[in-house]
Amino acid sequence: MRVAVLSDIHANLVALDVVLGSLGSVDAVWHLGDVVGYGPDPDGVVARLIEVGAVGVRGNHDAAAAGGDEIEWFNPDARAAMEWTRGRISEATRAWLGDLPERHAVDGFGLVHGSPREPLWEYIVSVPIARANLALLTTPIGLFGHTHLPMVFAERDGVVEQIEPGNGSTFALAGRRALVNPGSIGQPRDGIPTAGYLVIDTETERCTWHRTAYDIDAVQASMREAGLPDRLVQRLSYGL
Repeated sequence: MRVAVLSDIHANLVALDVVLGSLGSVDAVWHLGDVVGYGPDPDGVVARLIEVGAVGVRGNHDAAAAGGDEIEWFNPDARAAMEWTRGRISEATRAWLGDLPERHAVDGFGLVHGSPREPLWEYIVSVPIARANLALLTTPIGLFGHTHLPMVFAERDGVVEQIEPGNGSTFALAGRRALVNPGSIGQPRDGIPTAGYLVIDTETERCTWHRTAYDIDAVQASMREAGLPDRLVQRLSYGL
């Protein structure tokens, strides 16, 4: 089975469509939350995920968009974008976001947005945090997002290794427990502005990271037209 793993799309339909168009044949699409927030097309992104039969989990921005008090923890720019999102989305989108689970397990993979320990909010950014979460895994492999950084924390014989994959990097899953982050489609934060995603081949037991360029100018124009915060507009140019 060939599976596309997407995370942190953040209402960036232009980037999502380019990624979906670059996948080739896949058997499933999994998403790791933060489908909306920041970007200009929340309804369009949700509609596209429904169209391709994507399954996945709720992120903190998704929970806030559905009406949750997570918005109280957002910084001013994120809050302004979320207030815009709440006023923009359809009831069907709001309901779809509200129905997303915090955790999902499929075919030996555990899906969360933040971490197995705290699925909405915790950032897995260091070996000590990863080690604590690896101990809680109920599946061999945990897939997570939230940091917007492609990353692997792999455990073998009690040692946890941190790996920072680039475009085209692969990781062999066989015989290892690991936490795997595909990076962000809609708002990368590793200094590379192209959309990032992951493809898992369950037959060869390998993960491969990919980066795809998209029309950033078009997304920025839509964000400006919507009156979204300028800092959110500008950061797309730099992948930060």
